[in-house]
Amino acid sequence: MAADSDPESEVFEITDFTTASEWERFVSRVEEVLNDWKLIGNSAGRSTLGKGIYTSGTWGEKNQDISFADFKFNITHYFLKQESEKDDGQDMLEEDTFPLAMQDLLCMNNDFPPRAHCLVRWYGIREFVVISPGTNCEAIISESKCNLLLSSISISLANSGCQVPMFVQIQQKWRRMYAGECQGPGVRTDFEMVHLRKVPSQYNHLSGLLDIFKSKIGCSLSPLPPVIIAIRFTYILQDWQQHSWPQQPPDFDTLLGGEVGAVEFGKLPFGACEEPISELHLATTWPHLTEGIVVDNDVYSDLDPLQAPHWSVRVRTAENPQCLLGDFLTEFFKLCCRKESTEEILGRGLAEEEGKENSDISSALSKLTEPAATVPISRLSVSSMVHSARKHIRRRRHIDDSPLNTDILNSVLLFLFPDAAVEKSSENSKKKPAQSNTGGKNLYLQLKSAPSDSLTYRLALCMCVVNYSYGGLRAVAHLWQEFVLELRYRWENNYLIYGLAGGPPDLRCCLLHQKLQMLNCCIERKRARDEARKVLEGSKESERRSSSHQGARPAQESSTSTKEVYPGKSWDSWSDSEDEFFECLSDQGDTEVPHAEGNEDRSKKKAEGRLHPYNNMTLLNSTEPLYVPVTQEPAPMTEDLLEEQSEVLAKLGTSAEGTHLRARMQSACLLSDMESFKAANPGCVLEDFVRWYSPRDYVVEEVVDEMDNKVVKGELSARMKIPGNMWVEAWETARVTPARRQRRLFDDTKEAEKVLHYLAVQKPADLTCGLLPCILHAGILKLKEEGESTFILPDFINQLMAIETVITRARSLKAKFALCEGEKEDDREELEKFVSSLLEEPEVVVNGAGQGPAGSIIRRLFVNAQKCVALLKPTGGSNKTPDFPPPAGREILLRTCVPRPAPYSKALPQRLFCVLMREEFRLAGAFSSDTSFF
Repeated sequence: MAADSDPESEVFEITDFTTASEWERFVSRVEEVLNDWKLIGNSAGRSTLGKGIYTSGTWGEKNQDISFADFKFNITHYFLKQESEKDDGQDMLEEDTFPLAMQDLLCMNNDFPPRAHCLVRWYGIREFVVISPGTNCEAIISESKCNLLLSSISISLANSGCQVPMFVQIQQKWRRMYAGECQGPGVRTDFEMVHLRKVPSQYNHLSGLLDIFKSKIGCSLSPLPPVIIAIRFTYILQDWQQHSWPQQPPDFDTLLGGEVGAVEFGKLPFGACEEPISELHLATTWPHLTEGIVVDNDVYSDLDPLQAPHWSVRVRTAENPQCLLGDFLTEFFKLCCRKESTEEILGRGLAEEEGKENSDISSALSKLTEPAATVPISRLSVSSMVHSARKHIRRRRHIDDSPLNTDILNSVLLFLFPDAAVEKSSENSKKKPAQSNTGGKNLYLQLKSAPSDSLTYRLALCMCVVNYSYGGLRAVAHLWQEFVLELRYRWENNYLIYGLAGGPPDLRCCLLHQKLQMLNCCIERKRARDEARKVLEGSKESERRSSSHQGARPAQESSTSTKEVYPGKSWDSWSDSEDEFFECLSDQGDTEVPHAEGNEDRSKKKAEGRLHPYNNMTLLNSTEPLYVPVTQEPAPMTEDLLEEQSEVLAKLGTSAEGTHLRARMQSACLLSDMESFKAANPGCVLEDFVRWYSPRDYVVEEVVDEMDNKVVKGELSARMKIPGNMWVEAWETARVTPARRQRRLFDDTKEAEKVLHYLAVQKPADLTCGLLPCILHAGILKLKEEGESTFILPDFINQLMAIETVITRARSLKAKFALCEGEKEDDREELEKFVSSLLEEPEVVVNGAGQGPAGSIIRRLFVNAQKCVALLKPTGGSNKTPDFPPPAGREILLRTCVPRPAPYSKALPQRLFCVLMREEFRLAGAFSSDTSFF
């Protein structure tokens, strides 16, 4: 008894049956999700859906992860978003109202939607829930697991009162197999599916499918309620070869050597290298048929596509077709990543050979300015050095093959410099460069590119074409080297650069364009100086001739005059000297001015460099008119020079000395204008200069003098009277010197050499980056030209390529749906709208089906394709070739409303969707049963 009384000796096994199992927790979790999404309760009573709303409407989606033990599932709610409508509430109170999904089974407004979830297409429902295996989870293949899941959703629907149909995805995902259920008050719909790889012969037509449908619903009524039928056959057209290729063929007469793939210089290519439209799908639909109206069995079929009352078309486009414009721009952009210099690309032999002597620009300039030269200065000129370099380059290229063929190179240079085609006579050398076209809303200003008719723009096009078609990086380096040599030749021979607008560099354009404009400015200044020299030499020669005939002028006076014009310098030394002087084109306005004092020096009595009187003003200290002087133009600058100047001025600091030095640097132009003003207006004072140069700094007011008369009195402004004012200081130091004898504000020789050096040392990658705005500008213009349609660089190029692809697709469709001459204008407009819709909508209705303008063209396309097939596969018989091939897909939708499972049950919707394809047979059935009276 002792042993029995010991509590430790007794062992009890307790089982807690209140603990939920994994299956119960899963069912409970599903119910929680349905409750959270507010899917419980009656779903009936909402309005009938409009036609086509499944395609045009917006679908919503909600997701949630749930688990069954350690197996992950994903539960998703799909629903058509609809505007909230007021329900009258009557349908909501009727207990026997069908759930919304059952009503949708019979609705015929949205059969065969071109873009929807597969369950929407098969069952026509607007709202449903799907439970599918989670990512990287095994498919539900075993029958026991499928039944377990179906039992779970059935219990969840019953417990929650949810009337939204719920599906579970079974079998492999690629099979798109679903089983599901929908519950309502006293009714239930079971969603079942069959999927085979081959179509059974007895079910390969409408008659066999009707037999399946009738046997499944098992209705014993006689006669059986009519079955409503909807049929769609889809025909695929893949053979487009009988039609013209949408890409325009190249003009081989204008291409060099007739090379395939070559592009005319100055034009970017455009279009696809392959057919951008791969397939055309024609869907012929019989939307409302009843059993007995149409015959389709294993012997005969009434389903002729030409007799179908409804046609619709969709196109399948090729994936990422190769397009020329995109390829050109992509390959050009890749050059930006190359690090090699031009010397490394073309070979170092030339650079090393020239480097031994005088390849450095700075050493060349230093030799030019040495005071004691032992050889003629022409031998040391930059022109001589470049001529020597040019000979070395061509000698080397004669041995080693040039990257660019000589004919191609000459053609490119002639395109870039068309004025070189004409022999450079004196008249041709004086021609102005082409002016910039400001049309097209100045797109180049927004892109910081260059005008579309400029040299820079044409250079970008040529570089792009040469890179893609004529040799890549080495050809680009070769062309760039020849381009720089041509620019130097023009600078040395005073030929203006064709294709650049006159004036200072336009800071709104790219830097390379500014540099070319700066070089042109230098050429213009140099030409102006040479013109002035010729004028003065001509006047000197005429004076000498008149002296010899009339014996007028003393030699001393002539010498003095010469000194004024050429202050101690010969003309030959001007062109290469640091002390070069500005020379205006004429000496207009040089007059003798009477003076009150007779002992003044004669040189001070002569006014020089006058343009015209200024607003009828007179000098303050005399009655002489105030003249506007001939002044030097400000020195033009590119944006990089302006940035450098700003940095230098900023480094001077804020000290008094730095501020003073900064002011002096910025007042060079002011000092030059003061000297010109003094030369044009002898006897003038600072107030006279201010009245012309800055009228707001000369304050005029009326005052009363001693005789009570009102007189006008003027004086300098307050800022001009500040001690140490730079204007006052500059006026005191300014000499009486006309502009033509002043030191030049703009040293065109020095600036031209700086520009040429900048261009010569550019790497192909730097050149590409500089020209990218121009090539993108050209690409946009090409798109506008071809398509007539309305950025981080790689993304921008990708967008540009996408636009090109769309345009080529549209062009291909327009070529295939082109109307013959003589067609009606209404038909033409309809076809244009049809083609436009094909690229924007998933499926487009063909007005008039096979009898309309678009339908006639589609039929002709299929007929031609069938003839090609018949030629390739000749048959021994004389059977006529059908207009259409066998349909690639057949979809048959059967619907009716019958009582199930007993004859006295409530009449409920039944539906079977059949898909028959070459390698697929699918039956998706929705069969409703009465759960109250069975």
